[in-house]
Amino acid sequence: MGARSAQGLLTRGTTMREMGVGGADLNLLVALQALLEEVNVTRAGDRLGMSQPAMSAALSRLRRRYNDELLVKVGRDLELTPLARALLPQVQQTMPLLEQALGLDKRFRPHESTRAFTIGCSDYAMVVLAPALRRRLQQDAPDVRIHFRSMPPDLITHPFGILDVDVFIGPRGLGFEGRSVDAFRDRFVCVVDPANPRLVEGRLGEESMRELTWARAVLGPDHLNPVDRRMAELGIDYRSGVIARGWLPLPFVVKGTNLVALMPERLAVLTAPLAGVLVVEPPIEDIELPEALWWHPSRDHDPGHRWLRAVVTQVAESL
Repeated sequence: MGARSAQGLLTRGTTMREMGVGGADLNLLVALQALLEEVNVTRAGDRLGMSQPAMSAALSRLRRRYNDELLVKVGRDLELTPLARALLPQVQQTMPLLEQALGLDKRFRPHESTRAFTIGCSDYAMVVLAPALRRRLQQDAPDVRIHFRSMPPDLITHPFGILDVDVFIGPRGLGFEGRSVDAFRDRFVCVVDPANPRLVEGRLGEESMRELTWARAVLGPDHLNPVDRRMAELGIDYRSGVIARGWLPLPFVVKGTNLVALMPERLAVLTAPLAGVLVVEPPIEDIELPEALWWHPSRDHDPGHRWLRAVVTQVAESL
């Protein structure tokens, strides 16, 4: 719900008693959505134009109503309780219907919004997409905040899956649930140390594929990426080398060794000069990496979320 719509509920001239339904205060529903989406009392208050003491008081009332802490301290940050995570999609589905019933303005105004969105992604997608996305937001929505969250290793098996983020950018074929649209495509190239003896005139021969020692990326338990699948099809022992968490470390793992790594081309081009390694064509046919934008169906009708999906998709296509 946009700040103007929320303020419409809060300041429409309706008393707290009039806004009650079955003993429930609808203003608290507005506060609940802001708290669950921002996971921060101060930011939720800023979003609704409420002071921090007023927002803290609303959180206290919500905690009593649900008999649950909703937001709990973990280290220096707040996190949603299991009940709060379960409530979030229900609230996000309910608020657009409530806005429609009350005739409130449902438009999302990015140039006025201070909303925070969370994007889950791999290190690869973060490095490739974040700079272009930040430039777009500085132009169209300077006060909208984007929080990037690393791809958790248990994303697929996590009980709340992609509900922990607004959108997730990840490869197709890993079994993510939810809605999705194509974002962008990449292909895999090899990164090698310049002194690798398998290099002949800057190329790797196809005949040496089975003799190479590989550095490979893992994205999580039992997550086969496109390289894993292609190597298995070719019958190449790809799992006996060095393992890195994610794509980003691979050029630095390869440096000064006879290892060879396959990694997405966009990331390789950015990181290879920093590591002092070479980007070379793979000795096999192209392996493609199709990246998609994923989200939970409960966010389909959120105007702010629709705007976010459109912007991320447009930026991704521009790559």
